[in-house]
Amino acid sequence: MSNIYDFQLSYSLVRKYITFTFKRFYGEYIVVGRENIPTDCPVIFAANHTNALMDALAIPSVLPHNMPIVFLARSDLFKNKTAAKILNFVKIMPAFRMRDGVENLGRNNEIFDQCVKILHQNKALGIMPEGNQEIERKLRPLVKGIFRIAFAAQQKYGNQSGVKIVPIGLDFGSIVKSHKHIIINIGKPIEVSDYMNSYITNPVTAMNEIRDRLKNELIQITLNFDTYKYYQCFETATEIGNTAYLNKLQLPDKTVFKFVARQKLADKLVELEKNEPDTIEELDSLCTKYTKALNEINLRNWVLEKAPFNKTALLFDCLFLFATFPFFLYGLILNFMPFFTPVYLRKNVFKTEFSGFFSSLQYMLGIITFPLFYAIQTTLFWAFTDFPIWVSLSFFLSQYPLGKWAVKWNSIAKKTNAKIRFNKLLKTKTHIIEHAQNLRNKIILLIT
Repeated sequence: MSNIYDFQLSYSLVRKYITFTFKRFYGEYIVVGRENIPTDCPVIFAANHTNALMDALAIPSVLPHNMPIVFLARSDLFKNKTAAKILNFVKIMPAFRMRDGVENLGRNNEIFDQCVKILHQNKALGIMPEGNQEIERKLRPLVKGIFRIAFAAQQKYGNQSGVKIVPIGLDFGSIVKSHKHIIINIGKPIEVSDYMNSYITNPVTAMNEIRDRLKNELIQITLNFDTYKYYQCFETATEIGNTAYLNKLQLPDKTVFKFVARQKLADKLVELEKNEPDTIEELDSLCTKYTKALNEINLRNWVLEKAPFNKTALLFDCLFLFATFPFFLYGLILNFMPFFTPVYLRKNVFKTEFSGFFSSLQYMLGIITFPLFYAIQTTLFWAFTDFPIWVSLSFFLSQYPLGKWAVKWNSIAKKTNAKIRFNKLLKTKTHIIEHAQNLRNKIILLIT
C-alpha cells in the first residue's frame, strides 16, 4: 500500500495540470524569494489563509515539480466518501478542531504521527497556522498544532539542523475575481533546531518563542491591517495613498512594489492608531466621507488619481476599442460558456454565500468547463468545416488566448468609459468631484 507522500505518476500529471491552470487564473503571477525553498530536508510551509483552496494551490505552484507536499485541511471536508478519496489522492489529510467535537480531537494524535513520519522521510507539509480562514488582510493568532508537529519531528535530529518552517505570505488582487494579481512571498526558513534547548527545558516557552518568530516573519511578508476598529479605514487609506507612498519610497510603478508600499503604509497606520488616536479618528472620518462621495458619483479612486483626462487620448482609446471590437466579440463568443458556467453554477447550483470560497469554487469548476467546452467547440468546428485537421487544432489552441484578450478588452473599455464619465461629470457634478478631490488630498497629507 502506497503512502500519502509517495509521488505517483497520476498525481504528477494532475499537479502539472493544476499548476498550469492556476497560474493562468491570475493576471499577474508573482513569486518573491523562490531561493528560500529548501529541497533536501523536512520542511513545513506555513502560509496566511484568506482565500480557501487557492492558498493551498499557491504553495505547490512554486515548488520543484518532483517535490510532493501533504496538506492538512479541516475534517468536515472528508465527510463525503468520494470527496475523501479525492482529497487523499491530492495529498490532503484531515485535521480536527474543537467545533468538530471534543470526542474527535484525539484523532489528531494519529494525524500528527503521520505528519512526523512524512517529515522524517524528508518530505514537505503544508499547514495554515492560523487554523481558519478569514477574508480580511490581517494575521490572526497562530494555533499550536504546527509547532507540536515541528518539535516532535525535530527530536530525531536533536540540536542538529533538521526540520524547517518556511513562512509563505500570499496577497491576492481579489479573492473573488480572476485575472487579478497573486503575490507569493517566500520567507527565510526558520530552523526548529534553534529552539530545541528551550523546548527540552520548557516546551511551553519554546512553543511561544517559535510561534512569535513565525508570526513576525509572516507579518513581514503579508499585508497586515492590525486593527479591529479601523479596518475599513485602513483599506481605504492604503488604496488612496498607495501611489503617493510608492513615490515617497522611490519605487518603480510595479505590482510587487505597490504591495511593498501598502505594507509600509499599513505599518504607519498601525502606529498612528497606537500613538495618535485623534489623527486616526480624523482619518477614519475623511475616508468615510470620501467613500460616500465616490459612491454618489459612481467612480473609483483610480479615476480621481489619474484625472484629468486628455480628450485626444480618449479619442484614440475609443478608436482602438472600435478597431479591435471584432476580436473581442470573437473571443467572447468562444469563451462565454467556459467563463460564465462556473459563475452560474456557483451562484445558482452551489449557492455559495461566503465570498472567501468564490474563486476556489469557480477555479475548480473552470478546470473542467474550459477544456470541455473548448473540445466541444473544436469538434463542431471540425465537423462543419472543410479545413484540414491542423486548422482545427489551431482553432482549439486559439480559444483561450482570445478569451484572455476579451477580458483585457473589457477592462480597457470599462476604464475608458469611466474616464469619459468623469469628463462629463466635471460639467454637471463639479462640486461633488471637487469635494472628493479635497478629501483625497487631505487623506494623503495625513498619511504621508
